Amino acid sequence: MSLRFYNTLTQELEEFHPRDGNTVRMYTCGPTVYNFAHIGNFRAFTFEDILRRWLHHHGYQLNHVMNVTDVDDKIIASAAKENKSIEDYTAVYTRAFFEDAAALRLETPEHVVKATEHIPVMVQAIEQLTANDCTYTSEGSTYFQISAFPGYGKLSHNDFRRIRSGARVDVDEYDKEDARDFVLWKAQKDTEPYWESPFGNGRPGWHIECSAMAMEFLGETLDIHAGGVDLIFPHHENEIAQSEAITGKPFSRFWLHSEHLHIESQKMSKSLGNFYTLRDLLEMGYKPEAIRYLLASVPYRKKLNFTFEGLKAAAKSIERLRDFEVRVSSTKLPAGRNEEVSERSREAIREFERSMDDDLNTAESLAAVFDYVRAANTALDEGRFQEENRWDAARVLEVFDCIFDVLKPSDPAATPASDKPTAASLSDTHIEASIEERARAKKARNFARADEIRAMLQEKGILLEDTKEGVRWKRK
Repeated sequence: MSLRFYNTLTQELEEFHPRDGNTVRMYTCGPTVYNFAHIGNFRAFTFEDILRRWLHHHGYQLNHVMNVTDVDDKIIASAAKENKSIEDYTAVYTRAFFEDAAALRLETPEHVVKATEHIPVMVQAIEQLTANDCTYTSEGSTYFQISAFPGYGKLSHNDFRRIRSGARVDVDEYDKEDARDFVLWKAQKDTEPYWESPFGNGRPGWHIECSAMAMEFLGETLDIHAGGVDLIFPHHENEIAQSEAITGKPFSRFWLHSEHLHIESQKMSKSLGNFYTLRDLLEMGYKPEAIRYLLASVPYRKKLNFTFEGLKAAAKSIERLRDFEVRVSSTKLPAGRNEEVSERSREAIREFERSMDDDLNTAESLAAVFDYVRAANTALDEGRFQEENRWDAARVLEVFDCIFDVLKPSDPAATPASDKPTAASLSDTHIEASIEERARAKKARNFARADEIRAMLQEKGILLEDTKEGVRWKRK
């Protein structure tokens, strides 16, 4: 079977090859570094890691760009609240993201690009859009006029023919069903940070950041653009409009989107007290490889129901594979090779590869591996496994683990949870957010979670006092 992906743009499974040569030009939307990334974010990032590893398995080279959004409405507001510069504020969460990514064994893209370091290319893109009569100015800000792009809606497959003329939005995120002219360059307000431009002092909008940086590093047409389904509209729809209005060429040949993650069959929400970062889970004692396994185990286009029972089952699955690896390597075996056992190993690899080629069907690929382990254990029990069959088993595990990467135990000293923050290293915003989450957990009668939050804060040097007026806190 050839490699096939479901293309959100065409709504079809399509055979994939790079447009030119052997290099895949891929862009993925990275973190917005205003806080710690949650496990829903990491569901998307893990899917993208599986994707790039499977492309490598096919022998392709990767030119992969991931952005870091280090300026937007939330960042500006949070930095101002803590009386910090944008650079100082985002540095904490940028570092935390890459520590978390390393703990989950996510490969680093070839290019990691910060929005604030590429403002000039965004200005150039807006100037080109203006030259192409796709923009207008209002109250000092520059907007993209979506009526100037007839193809608007082709990614989300929404009918926007009744767009309200002149309706516009100047925030980075807005209603998923509300098509409006969106801001390209946002005029400075009051004492907000700003950059100089031909359009006046201000900053770029979120959408133009990705278009400009993607084309700067990858050219006018990408092979793959990937992200979560929440980005299809408006973000990715707006990227297409901007980019194709500049070049007149398709922006990306393939669009791949991962589905949402739910917690215990509920949408993850701070109001429900079921909102978890990777660090929350690590501090509860769960291993990074078990979290990675669970995030990768459900095919990316299906919703993932993240449960603690599922997390425990993931750990047991990994342990089963490790036990098999030890058994094969340490058992004394008779000389020679059992060809039937060898063929069963080759068939397991073929099934694994067929499943992965079918739009990264990780559930079926895992089934192929565990069916093989069951059969191989039976062969070992019955004395049919021979010395040269060790290589066959090792090859199955090698193919599996070069994609899933869970067999090697994590070094506790290298995980974010082991780097215990001090009271001084925690921002006021993070402390207050944790206190708010604790209050919501108590309101939802999730007292175990409320106690966990209190204990985590106490361990980090933050003391809470419940009073009639509310919760007071102080640093040790």
